[in-house]
Amino acid sequence: MHLIEIKNGELIETLTARVAELGITNGAIVSLIGAVDSFRISTMSADDALKDIVTDYDQPAEMAGTGEIVNGKPHIHVVMAIEGDRGLSGHLHAASVGTFFANVYIAPLGA
Repeated sequence: MHLIEIKNGELIETLTARVAELGITNGAIVSLIGAVDSFRISTMSADDALKDIVTDYDQPAEMAGTGEIVNGKPHIHVVMAIEGDRGLSGHLHAASVGTFFANVYIAPLGA
């Protein structure tokens, strides 16, 4: 099990670089926890499951998620808690970490 701590930077870019440094090609993202300053997620269109609806949120959010590393690339699904006790969920495309932190727990496969 690896813990990747992200304290400042873009979450997906930083995670991709760190798994490459660790030589993790495939694995399970067992847990993602933390908070971000802004984020981009997508969900599927009700009329076409192959169409992504991508939305940017320029506000802080607490975050929990899971996913996988496939061929060195993170694929993460998240729940983002935002102001007003609301939750947003979807595929995480980007997230800015600065004020808070993100901890990613990864179990490599085939190591």
